[in-house]
Amino acid sequence: MRRQAAVAISQELSRLASHSPGPSTWIHQVRRRSSLLSSRLEEKPFSEVEMSYIKQGEEALQKSLRILEDQDDWKTETVAGNGDKVLSKVLPDVGKVFRLEVVVDQPLDTVYGELVDNMEQMGDWNPNVKEVRILEKIGKDTVITHEKAAATPGNIVGPRDFVSVRCAKRRGSTCVLAGMSTTYGAMPEQEGFIRAENGPTCMVLRPLPGSPSQTRLTWLLSIDLKGWLPKTIINQVLSQTQVDFAKHLRQRLAR
Repeated sequence: MRRQAAVAISQELSRLASHSPGPSTWIHQVRRRSSLLSSRLEEKPFSEVEMSYIKQGEEALQKSLRILEDQDDWKTETVAGNGDKVLSKVLPDVGKVFRLEVVVDQPLDTVYGELVDNMEQMGDWNPNVKEVRILEKIGKDTVITHEKAAATPGNIVGPRDFVSVRCAKRRGSTCVLAGMSTTYGAMPEQEGFIRAENGPTCMVLRPLPGSPSQTRLTWLLSIDLKGWLPKTIINQVLSQTQVDFAKHLRQRLAR
């Protein structure tokens, strides 16, 4: 059964890739090496539930890359003085998505270590995050997380939390951290929090060409905050969240 499921996932990834015209080099590299999934799944007898989470992570990765590779119709939301840029576009089946483009003055391994290996420490340095907790690890690449967002100034948005499946892929010189909302029986909706949804979302890390001590970070953000909120407030909060993230990440890495 595991072998059949692995083959089915590999075929599905190939089908998704075939519907995405003209992928850039780094996106093609990630997709081409996704065929390694089949052999990786044979390393351990995953349960049916674990397999479903692994597949969700792969789907989040593929959907995110399809969004990022389409360069049409992106509109500028904000450009910071240091060149940090937030773009946005509206997708029929997803809604409004935001795209952060920044360069961080740290090598890729350092940035990757902070965002993946030290994931649960994000609440220590990012004021927009109250807590990130890993609920379960599945294999080498996939985790289930519970995240609590910090209160916004004036409590405009109100407390939100998320349950997500995340997968981390390192393919050559490119790293992709992808995720999307999921359900997890051991983490039902929490009193005092509105269970929001995210995804597909991802962060792409690549060395800056000609400068391996710097990392280009692209963050695709897609969130449904739930509840009744004016779109103007949502757009302002989400784009500012991305700008703030870049600032606080730099401060963290500098320390």
